Amino acid sequence: MGGNEANYVQNAFDTNWIAPLGPHVDGFEVQLQEYLKIGHAAALSSGTSALHLALILAGIGQGDLVLCSSFTFSASANPIVYQGAIPVFIDSEEKTWNMDPDLAEQAIQTLSSNGQMPKALILVHLYGMPSQMDRFEEIARKYNITIIEDAAEALGSHWNGKMMGTFGAMGVLSFNGNKIITTSGGGALVSKNGEWIAKARFLATQARDSAPHYQHSQIGYNYRLSNVLAGIGRGQMEVLPDRIVNRRANFSYYHKALSDLAGIEFHKEPENYFSNRWLTCLTVDPQKSGGITREDIRLALEKENIESRPLWKPMHLQPIFRDYPCWVNGVSEKLFDQGLCLPSGSNLSAADLQRVVFMIRSLWQQS
Repeated sequence: MGGNEANYVQNAFDTNWIAPLGPHVDGFEVQLQEYLKIGHAAALSSGTSALHLALILAGIGQGDLVLCSSFTFSASANPIVYQGAIPVFIDSEEKTWNMDPDLAEQAIQTLSSNGQMPKALILVHLYGMPSQMDRFEEIARKYNITIIEDAAEALGSHWNGKMMGTFGAMGVLSFNGNKIITTSGGGALVSKNGEWIAKARFLATQARDSAPHYQHSQIGYNYRLSNVLAGIGRGQMEVLPDRIVNRRANFSYYHKALSDLAGIEFHKEPENYFSNRWLTCLTVDPQKSGGITREDIRLALEKENIESRPLWKPMHLQPIFRDYPCWVNGVSEKLFDQGLCLPSGSNLSAADLQRVVFMIRSLWQQS
């Protein structure tokens, strides 16, 4: 926490604005709009709810095909199934670890030749790294496909100076407890299209019609963010630039301290790409490291009560999604096998970072 969050929360209590909706919700939405330089934002209960509403607004329904990054967390794909639609998983490319645009286009061409043109594409900016937006904007125009950006991990990241979440028809943000800023639980849907965001707010408040009594003409959802949590979000937005500096400093420290170890490679930032470095990620090639694996590192850290995690297990390898169509090239499977997320919290001390580095380097010294 940055310190001012408690003041906003206390204000919510003092003014008795506790329910979903209220001045902090409105203020938080304005802060998001100004930070992202986008016209409209709806503060919601989670990034998953934002993605679900985005699919509804994009007209996705029973049997529709939606391309989705395979190398991601399951929340990127679950809302597709909520709608009765069919996820089509697309593997990664090595430059950014995000969806491979060539593979995506191959899938579109193959599916469309069989009379199954996908209606939307969920593009994840993994670990804060922007995707190849020039290619995906070209694909969206060429095939008339709606792009929904899953920028849950990428608040503050930008490509060619433009913020992630503002390229596609809609962008999805997450403020879950593990994100770069948090509202405890929460998310947002952003768009240049004001009518879509207005409709999202309507659907998110149980789709209650304008009437003196409770009347509903559509299925609605309880997806709005509470005024209390939005107060936390307002305080967090004030320190977001500092959080990005902290996360990028973590990456720089690890990179400088560990890059000389044989077999270790870090998630690189291409030219004109700016990552918030939500998590610092690396890969370990055991053929170059003398047999040391990412699991050796994870277990050595765990013994010292230091948590690290493997990179995401691709969706096309998940039991729940194994029967869905996929276009794969082996990149995400290799990343999952060799990749590790290091401790990356914004409040890590110099001693914390040194301790992590010491434990990792000791494995190479012992080999």
